[in-house]
Amino acid sequence: MFVYNVKIRSGKIFKILFALMFIVIIAITSLAIYKTFFSSKTNINMNDVYEIPVTNYTNILKAVHDDMNNYIGQKISFSGYIYRVYDLKDNEFILARDMVVDSKHQTLVVGFLCNSENAKNFDNGTWVSIVGEIKKGYYHGDIPIIEISSIEKITKPKDEYVYPPDDYYIPTTSLLYNSSY
Repeated sequence: MFVYNVKIRSGKIFKILFALMFIVIIAITSLAIYKTFFSSKTNINMNDVYEIPVTNYTNILKAVHDDMNNYIGQKISFSGYIYRVYDLKDNEFILARDMVVDSKHQTLVVGFLCNSENAKNFDNGTWVSIVGEIKKGYYHGDIPIIEISSIEKITKPKDEYVYPPDDYYIPTTSLLYNSSY
């Protein structure tokens, strides 16, 4: 019969646990950095339709405008109201949202320029939901334009306002998430 006497040193256990936690943190950080900076658009199936959520609307709007070429061909879905300015063509409108810019609820109109043969069927201020594809267009310079494939009238949503882009946003295609279209 053998008897073992084991003495556990708390300092040694602490060092081992600390080393394991440090390795896990380094691995997670490395993975996050890789996905943020080195993942490419080729990972996204361009045939999928991505819904732009209201909570992330201005981050995505800014990302697409900042890096338009990375998003050309992407199919998206979102809602807003019809907004026209005097120099748009008959088949063009801005699918807009009001962005709150200060605590006094002052707003600024933001949105994507859209192109649709059915644009004339919708009055200014009409709320619609669209599905379309991001194309490169021209309006006082090169900008992304949504070529609409589907448009339908909706009721004004409760969450009609959007907020400025986050200070910490990173323009990546991971801002878009898959929808069931």
